[in-house]
Amino acid sequence: MNLALIRLLHLASPTLPVGAYTYSQGLEWAVESGAIRNEASAGQWISDCLSYSLASFEAVYLAHMLSAWRNNDAAQLAELDAEFIASRETAELRAETLQMGHSLTKLLRDLSETHRHPGAGRDPVAESVQTLDTGLRRYDGNFKQDPSHRHPGAGRGPVAASTQTLDTGECRYDGAPDLAGFPQTSFPLAWSCAAAHWQIESEDAISGYLWAWLENQVMAALKAVPLGQTAGQRLLLSLGERLPELAKQAAVTPLDQARNFLPAFAIASSLHETQYTRIFRS
Repeated sequence: MNLALIRLLHLASPTLPVGAYTYSQGLEWAVESGAIRNEASAGQWISDCLSYSLASFEAVYLAHMLSAWRNNDAAQLAELDAEFIASRETAELRAETLQMGHSLTKLLRDLSETHRHPGAGRDPVAESVQTLDTGLRRYDGNFKQDPSHRHPGAGRGPVAASTQTLDTGECRYDGAPDLAGFPQTSFPLAWSCAAAHWQIESEDAISGYLWAWLENQVMAALKAVPLGQTAGQRLLLSLGERLPELAKQAAVTPLDQARNFLPAFAIASSLHETQYTRIFRS
């Protein structure tokens, strides 16, 4: 067993403290409306979201983010992050990815500080987390809302400068993250940074990302419908079988072919914002 697999299990674990368990992404409203009533309807809802949004859009962006991190393509990362955040159909979905992205970024930085032990000898864990932290700092400390990276004649702005910073290995970050001053970090951006720096293969990383989402959706269904534990395991078994092929497709899908068309999902998320009784944040 290699270390990359252990790191993937860590990133896909429900114990990752990013607050994923507090979100249902509209599933709670679907239960309230009667669209989800039992195991079969819950499976159909989750399957559709997986096929027509997560795997065909979010996973495609994740794949391109992984590639951009590995190529130190700062301008591409900025564009992918901005486009993904703009694609969130509702206020709740946007708040979800920003909160989880912020939480994961903070966690990774906290881990970096925890594992720094000057004079204690070589610590592989510390080295891997510090490498990851450097990547996040380079991104977070240099990327500001600046359109000049798309216009070569517009001058050398912060984003354009950050590309050179990544090429030279210089780190200009000199303080705690201030999300008010930088583009807000989406969850797939922070997650892909960790996966890329921990050298997790793209298809494996995408499979793990999809599994973490699937597990969270099934757990939401168990609480909201409610369903029994065995029903939840049946859903994970049947839907999980599809993940390897979906991940394989997402890993090679061009960005201009990413698609995200789920009107009922967007409506459910919108209506959840004013749902009278709810236990989830989305």
